[in-house]
Amino acid sequence: CLNDKEEYPDDEVLARCLGNAKRAWDSFAEFLKEDYPSFSGEWRYYVDGHNWLYKVTKKAKTVCWVAVYDGEFKTTFYFPDRAEDVIAASKLKQEYVDQFLHGKKYGKIRGVTVSIKKPADLNATKILIGIKEQVK
Repeated sequence: CLNDKEEYPDDEVLARCLGNAKRAWDSFAEFLKEDYPSFSGEWRYYVDGHNWLYKVTKKAKTVCWVAVYDGEFKTTFYFPDRAEDVIAASKLKQEYVDQFLHGKKYGKIRGVTVSIKKPADLNATKILIGIKEQVK
């Protein structure tokens, strides 16, 4: 959806791409602002993927990546192997636990991706942010 390097993903562009999922995006942004004021976010165009991605950071540390698609957005978190016990014991749905436990390894890290179409879908992302804060 956000593959035009010349079109910065402002609120109007996001509304066009996300459609009904824009409410979820606004809820996500509000959640970060209210609950994690030390986090910041930045849009960047990545030539290798030919796409704009939103990177959420805390100081120099990446919290998660967000990719926007037609009608949804996805948050992706990367955790070190040592997060396995915390993720397995969390309140995440089993599908996300399995995604981490059985997912592709990138060196010593593995990812968990959450698809978000409505505000209720943010629950897993909120849990993953908490885990990210817990696992240093």
